[in-house]
Amino acid sequence: MPGTDLSSYDDHALAAHLATVAGEQLLDLRVRGVAESWEPSQLKDTGDRVAHELIVGLLAGARPGDAVLSEEGRDDLVRLESERVWIVDPLDGTREYGEPPREDWAVHVALWERDPADPAGGGDLTVGAVAQPALEETFSTAAPRMSPPAAGGRRPRLVVSRSRPPAVTDVVAAALDADLLPMGSAGAKVMAVVRGVADAYVHAGGQYEWDSAAPVAVARAAGLHTSRIDGSALRYNQADVYLPDLVVCRPELADRVLTALAGA
Repeated sequence: MPGTDLSSYDDHALAAHLATVAGEQLLDLRVRGVAESWEPSQLKDTGDRVAHELIVGLLAGARPGDAVLSEEGRDDLVRLESERVWIVDPLDGTREYGEPPREDWAVHVALWERDPADPAGGGDLTVGAVAQPALEETFSTAAPRMSPPAAGGRRPRLVVSRSRPPAVTDVVAAALDADLLPMGSAGAKVMAVVRGVADAYVHAGGQYEWDSAAPVAVARAAGLHTSRIDGSALRYNQADVYLPDLVVCRPELADRVLTALAGA
């Protein structure tokens, strides 16, 4: 809100606030775009830019000493020497955003912090927020939402890309005897597991750090398993931000999912 001193917010509350207000602005922009008959490309491009400028501008005021890695910004490699790096996807699921009234798009804000106890100078995600504006919800580490128990009496649900699901999803679906649940953005897919709408999400078709950082932070806080498809740790704030694959699932399914992937 105007005049709010965001520097007084803790990191978790700040991430949730940034994702939420950017999402609200994107909703307003979408209404305007529909009213003015914008082309989908204009709506998507404008949404990316407006949300990026809002989040980066608010971060500059609230955390002026921190580095930022945003999908829509220039990658300043000073972040590799920084103690704190915000990893942002201002509009995840631009295709879905450009197709009103679709709901499966999101805003991602995460924080990576260096571990002073790591002699190699590594670090990890400590904060995350994923806003799903069309659902009027923001999931964040400010108030972790524990994933509900698996629903009894139904087959597991594997959430997949609605446009280009990777071949490995067929292997996992067979191993779990799972139903497929097509959906848009990566953030929406991971939040589907957090919400209990789905039980697993497996991706191997290519992503970048900003696609998964905030969703992974939120999923971890919800008690879910997160890893690469070979079971190794997801690493962020790397020189090469390409992070092509991801597994998020209920912990009791992790061994079956990773075993299936190992044999694929």
